[in-house]
Amino acid sequence: MGKLQPQFNKEIKAFLNYINLEKGLSDNTRKSYNFDLIKLSEFTQNQNLKSLKNLNEKNILRFVYLLKELGLSPKTRSRFISTIRTFFKYLISNGKISIDPSENLELPKLEKHLPETLSFIQIDKILTNIDTNKKAGIRDRAIIETMYACGIRVSELLNLTINNILEEHNIIRVFGKGKKERLVPIGKEALHWINNYLINERTIFYDINKSSNTLFLNQRGGKLSRMGLWKIVQKHSQIVASEVKVHPHLFRHSFATHLIEGGADLRAIQEMLGHSDISTTQIYTHIDKEFIKEVHKSFHPRA
Repeated sequence: MGKLQPQFNKEIKAFLNYINLEKGLSDNTRKSYNFDLIKLSEFTQNQNLKSLKNLNEKNILRFVYLLKELGLSPKTRSRFISTIRTFFKYLISNGKISIDPSENLELPKLEKHLPETLSFIQIDKILTNIDTNKKAGIRDRAIIETMYACGIRVSELLNLTINNILEEHNIIRVFGKGKKERLVPIGKEALHWINNYLINERTIFYDINKSSNTLFLNQRGGKLSRMGLWKIVQKHSQIVASEVKVHPHLFRHSFATHLIEGGADLRAIQEMLGHSDISTTQIYTHIDKEFIKEVHKSFHPRA
């Protein structure tokens, strides 16, 4: 996937030309419309629909739900919905469709709360502020690098084993909900810190009676707990505490948001996140792992 069929490009171009003549769009607005409609087109194409005009209300609701599942903020989702509404009003006014499938879309409430994702600058601050000369510093750096590099759930991170790191293929093997296995790309930064941890710190923590093959150990040699992970994240996120309240799951949301904002294919992101059972729609079926790795390499800031 990843490349739009000519029909979708044609529809987007026609809409942008029309709306530009009608309203005189700024460059930023035009880019936003184009970006949002490309993402909607990818979704539409993945459902084997031949045109954006073939979308019905159920399809659009699935797309909006997907944006929420990927962790996009209410503000970003509101922009997508506004674009969709404008596009279908254009189709109605030009007699291209007779029923507007977007008329019942509701904008998410824009509550006044802390951001739902971290910026790349904030993540970089957290990572580079970890003192790897202190005890467990290399482990902590490896943990947070892995959370952001792979977008995995807390439970998936805590259950990683050494054998799950397939370094020669630049992927990790993850067991998600229902013990469903998936392969997730991992960038060179995270691999570097995992290897550094395995060589220099895990051997210090290792306890023959507790450690087994678990990747990330606590300082007593056992498997790291949820609370232990929470404390690690809280400790190292103090540098951005005045800007955002950081918790482990925020790195998963940030992973998805940064990939989608970079232009990555929704279906590939969804596969990486392990959201294959959200819906029965065909966009959640198996896709080629090499394609997912290429998406990750092309669009993740620390790939």
